[in-house]
Amino acid sequence: MSTTTITTSAAADQAGQAPAPAKARGRGGRGLAGTLTSHGLLVLASLIALFPIVWLVFLSLGPDKDDYLHPGRIWSTMTLDNYSFVLQETNFFDWLKSTLIVSLGTTVIGVMIAATTGYAVSRMRFPGYKKFMWVLLCTQMFPIAVLIVPMYQILSELQLIDTYLGLILVYCSTAVPYCAWLLKGYFDTIPFEIDEAGRVDGLSPFGTFFRLILPLARPGLAVAAFYSFITAFGEVAFATTFLLDDEKYTFAVGLQSFVSEHDAQRNLMAATAVLIAIPVSAFFYLVQKNLVTGLTAGGTKG
Repeated sequence: MSTTTITTSAAADQAGQAPAPAKARGRGGRGLAGTLTSHGLLVLASLIALFPIVWLVFLSLGPDKDDYLHPGRIWSTMTLDNYSFVLQETNFFDWLKSTLIVSLGTTVIGVMIAATTGYAVSRMRFPGYKKFMWVLLCTQMFPIAVLIVPMYQILSELQLIDTYLGLILVYCSTAVPYCAWLLKGYFDTIPFEIDEAGRVDGLSPFGTFFRLILPLARPGLAVAAFYSFITAFGEVAFATTFLLDDEKYTFAVGLQSFVSEHDAQRNLMAATAVLIAIPVSAFFYLVQKNLVTGLTAGGTKG
C-alpha cells in the first residue's frame, strides 16, 4: 500500500517537473520579424503619402518663384508673404465663393438625383431597369475632350454659358452615374421588409424613401456626397471652358492665372494650393465617420 503511494507520488512529481508545451501561435499570428516588417512598410507608405504635402507647404514658404530649383535656400528665407499676397492681391475669395457654390450645388443636386435613381432601380422592376444602369455606366466611358463641344452647344442654346447652374449640371452628368451605382448597391443591403412596414403604416413610396430608407443609407450618401464634392472641386477642363468671367472662376481655374506663356509663379501657386486644401479637409472631416462604412457596404450585393 505504501509502495504504491510512494510510486504514485514520484510519478506525480515527475509530471509536475515536465516542461510545459510551447504555446501554439494563433491563426494569423506573426512573429517579431513580421510585425517589424509590416510596421516598417506602413511607415514607409505614410512617408511617401505625406511627402508631397510637406513639400508643397515648404515651397509655399519660399519668397522667390524659382526656389523650387534651390530648396535649400528656403530655410534661411522662410516667409508668409506668399499667403498675404494670395489673400489680398488676388481674387481668392471670389474663387472660394464660386467653388463652394458649384461644389455644394453639385453635391446636393447630384446626390438627390443619384439617390432616387439608385432606390428606384433597387426596389422597382420596371422594363429595362438593368439596361438603364448599363447606360449610366457607359456614359463614363467618354473622355472629356469628346463631351466639351456638344455640352457647350447645349448650354449655349439654354443660355447657361458662364453661369453656375450650367457648370453644376455638367458636373452632375459626371457624378450622378457613379453615385447611382454606388447607392443602388447600398440600398440592396437594406431589407425590403422596411419598405413593407412603411407601407403598412400608411406611408407613401416617397414617404418611405425619405423617412425610413434615407436615414439608414446615411453612410452611402456620405460617400456619394464626398465623391460629388471632390469631382466639382478639382475639375479644370469644363470650368475653364464654360466660365468666362474671372470673378466666377473656381480654384482650379484661378490657379492658372499664376502661369503665363513665359513665366510661372510657383511659390504663389503652392501657397494657393495649401489654402485650397483647407475646405476639402474640412468637408472630409465632416463625412469621414461614414466613408468606410459606405464604401464597404455598397459592394456586398449587386
